Amino acid sequence: MKLILTHEVTNLGTPGDIVEVKDGYGRNFLLPRNFAIRWSKGAAKQVESIKAARDAHAVHDLEEAKSIKGNLESSPINVPVRAGAGGRLFGAVTVSDIAEALAEAGAKVDKRRIEVGNPIKSLGAHTVAVRVHPEVSAQVKLNVVASK
Repeated sequence: MKLILTHEVTNLGTPGDIVEVKDGYGRNFLLPRNFAIRWSKGAAKQVESIKAARDAHAVHDLEEAKSIKGNLESSPINVPVRAGAGGRLFGAVTVSDIAEALAEAGAKVDKRRIEVGNPIKSLGAHTVAVRVHPEVSAQVKLNVVASK
């Protein structure tokens, strides 16, 4: 199945890329979540507008990406969450929570660029990866703290 990606998909591509995937993966995962649209001659014309929108949000310079990485890794970020007795959370820390905490710390990051390995369900120190640039990934230290 030939598709045009509208969102970044890990290990597949970035918005505007034309990819060939198995029918089931495209039909059951990418299309229902609006991560991709079906390829056609008419839809292929949209690729330029998708790529232009991606370029507007992307970090172009490798040096700029490295400086952003340095800022992200410089100090731990506090993420306040609701927690019960014993340090167990009500739910898990989401990428939206992490993106909000990063924005409050002065580093605006798109939540789709944050990669959380295992769900964060306890208070304490945790590490997440943030893809700043295709060649640069930052390891951000989080302190998950109980909010009042």
